[in-house]
Amino acid sequence: MKLAEESFLTDDFLRQLINVGEVDILVGLPTHNDAKTIGSIVHTIQRDILRCFPRERAVIINADGGSRDGTPELVTGVSIDDLRPASNPYALRTLHSISTRYAASPSSGVALRTILAAAELLRAKACVVMSPESANIESEWLSKLLRPIYRDGFDLVTPTYGRHKFEGLLITNLLYPMVRALYGVRIREAYSPEFGFSGRLGSQFLGQNVWNDGADGAGVELRFTLAAITGGYRICQSFLGEKDHIERRGADLVPALRQTVGALFSVLEADFPVWSSVAGSQPVPTTGADQKVLLEPVRVNRKRLREMFSTGVAELDSVFQSILSPSTLAELRRIARLEEAEFRYPAELWVRTVYEFAAAYRKSVISRDHIIQALAPLFRGRVFTFVTENRSASADDVENNIEGLCLEFEQLKPYLLQMWKSRK
Repeated sequence: MKLAEESFLTDDFLRQLINVGEVDILVGLPTHNDAKTIGSIVHTIQRDILRCFPRERAVIINADGGSRDGTPELVTGVSIDDLRPASNPYALRTLHSISTRYAASPSSGVALRTILAAAELLRAKACVVMSPESANIESEWLSKLLRPIYRDGFDLVTPTYGRHKFEGLLITNLLYPMVRALYGVRIREAYSPEFGFSGRLGSQFLGQNVWNDGADGAGVELRFTLAAITGGYRICQSFLGEKDHIERRGADLVPALRQTVGALFSVLEADFPVWSSVAGSQPVPTTGADQKVLLEPVRVNRKRLREMFSTGVAELDSVFQSILSPSTLAELRRIARLEEAEFRYPAELWVRTVYEFAAAYRKSVISRDHIIQALAPLFRGRVFTFVTENRSASADDVENNIEGLCLEFEQLKPYLLQMWKSRK
């Protein structure tokens, strides 16, 4: 086992890693005050390792961001002996469970860096990161993310889920179609708290200069996916099943935009030699369904969405003058005056809006964080239109609408390239 020069790892954690030795399987658990769910999640992880990887050396690495509810003790206190079959007490060679506190407050970037450093030190062959916030983790999630890495030679496994048609709208209306159009690969969940990766991909990303850019690790999972794409690593998707929806307040939209759109915009300049030459897009190998659209009734306050859009267009007019082209801004002003029954934010206008925001971010026409924040009311307008158009839509109709938006992003990519190279 090699000791990398990772000064951010504590001496105690390094000693624990030395005691573990080399492993085949590593499960990373970033936590912060997750006592309510962590015990059952660790049991599920142990059960899946025992069932699917009974002869591999395995370790659970808990990177904790200052929990005060005893989360780390719950991780290390769950015994594998409770699950080991009496008929075969030596089925598992070894399963360690260790914890380290990396800071007094949570940071997804530091948590992932800690897990990647541990994976490199332990020479782990296949790794997976699991979110403690997923209350419905099923026993097969772990193996679905690990098997393609460990047995089929893939380097990154991203999940697909069963979601309601009005959940994950930031993914379906912005992140998925834009990543697909720019990078040419149809990865449905490029930003996810659960994913599998190979040791070699983890080491490559660990060595990149992404840890000290002042972004506090926002969207590091997305940047990990994009690094796998630009590095030419083997990528696949695995359908995990239905994902529990955690109700988010409207005020959470701006942080979500920072973690997704902000992270994407921040790497576009460095990745320009890759994405600028890509045309069209290709599917990636997928185990199980590409996705699953759920149709049970969900209430969406469309009136509130339209009001926030119209108010935002009026109040941020001077900001939009710095970001948007005169023709795009004029069209946004026009639709902001429409009544609810006539309101529509069409796909082509939305794509031009997003591409103009990306170019403005690159040129830092105003504070980059202010650019990301200014996108929030416009996104709400797009959500209004998506919800209106898909209120009575079947699962196939919803997918066709998302596909149509993706093609719009692909077809208008030359417009982004034109603005990217423009000096204005």
